[in-house]
Amino acid sequence: MTFEPMLGLHVSIAGSPDLAFDRAQEVGATTFQIFTRNPNQWKFKPLEEETVSRFREKRKKAGFRRIVDHMPYLPNLASPERSTMKISRFSLDEEVKRCDALGIDYLVIHLGSHLGKGIAVGVSNIAGACNEAIAGSGGATSILLEGMAGQKNSVGARFEEIRGILDRVEDQSRVGVCLDSCHLFASGFDLRNEEAVDNTMNLFDEVVGFDRLKVVHLNDSKGPLGSRLDRHENIGEGKIGRKGIRSLLHYPGITERPIVLETPYKDLDTEKKSVKLVRALLS
Repeated sequence: MTFEPMLGLHVSIAGSPDLAFDRAQEVGATTFQIFTRNPNQWKFKPLEEETVSRFREKRKKAGFRRIVDHMPYLPNLASPERSTMKISRFSLDEEVKRCDALGIDYLVIHLGSHLGKGIAVGVSNIAGACNEAIAGSGGATSILLEGMAGQKNSVGARFEEIRGILDRVEDQSRVGVCLDSCHLFASGFDLRNEEAVDNTMNLFDEVVGFDRLKVVHLNDSKGPLGSRLDRHENIGEGKIGRKGIRSLLHYPGITERPIVLETPYKDLDTEKKSVKLVRALLS
């Protein structure tokens, strides 16, 4: 029996969340990532029972092993400001519940900015938000901490910061990590060849633990190594290059995780080409 990697991309839920399965399958994907609501607004409508039922039924038919949701962009879980912290935590609480209802496996969260108050403050605030959301959830969705690109005051660009958050989460069974290749490269971790990938991923294993890695965001980088620019590029067209992307894909254990493209594809044809290219690099 041939092993089928979980390879996909971020897809739209326009019309209805269950249509994400159709859109993913249309481009040859075997997993996907979605927003369950508008990522640029605080307000959202509750999920209807019929919507949940269709989503779960479509998943059974599609046979996808793992699917991923991404938090909206507005929350700042690291924020020391009380009002921002309150609405950000509410947003996370509700998003975990939405994922639980839909049966989504992983919720990827951006870690946010400590606004100059220091990494320790940001780490504590993020862990507190995760603990609150998990405690208020009756499902099994895991929260995944996404490593950041190293922008000013951001939390999570260093492996030690991610480990610090993980260590403070009470239910260890429901927290993990999502690594983004563009973010890694922009924050100073080289990925341009096999040796560089080995060094970076071995360090991740040493500091965080490879078993904590649950999802990979596969993106090339418009910015050079250490640029701190969160600018995704199409696979093989950026500063990491095909050689580096291929090396990352072939690092032991990577293909056992969902691999999600967030590259700047513009239409159905470029989506298909992106998935096809990654399959070629996998082989």
